[in-house]
Amino acid sequence: MSDNQASLLAEGDLVADYLEELLDIADLDGDIENSVAEGRALVAIDTDSELLVGKNGEVLEALQELARLVVMTETGHRSRIMVDVAGYREKRRAELIAMAKDAIAEVQETGDPVRLMPLNAFERKIVHDEVAAAGLVSESEGEPPNRRVVVQKA
Repeated sequence: MSDNQASLLAEGDLVADYLEELLDIADLDGDIENSVAEGRALVAIDTDSELLVGKNGEVLEALQELARLVVMTETGHRSRIMVDVAGYREKRRAELIAMAKDAIAEVQETGDPVRLMPLNAFERKIVHDEVAAAGLVSESEGEPPNRRVVVQKA
């Protein structure tokens, strides 16, 4: 195991302990797994509770920000740790790829730019990658939380 991977697993351990305490306080059931994926720590909570995801992933995003604050407080450095609940991020990734493909098809058919709904930075990155792979261009416009991707011909 590399030093970097060990460091990422240590970040995940900090966050897993924090989230376990949070689940106990909220009296929610869930199993917590810590791993490294795509060069960052990933802490996944396996639970049936939708409360930890919230509307449009808002609670999940808040949990992730808390996780990053835990790491910053304990280690003094910024973390790119990801938190997932009940596989929400993978389901959301599939939805975003489908949305991007629909926008790509529309731009290719009409030639007109397509503006997508507001997305967070992580979601916009998924869409930008899909658009680039299709040979089109995309850019983000607007200010958070209303920042959106615009897909257009090159």
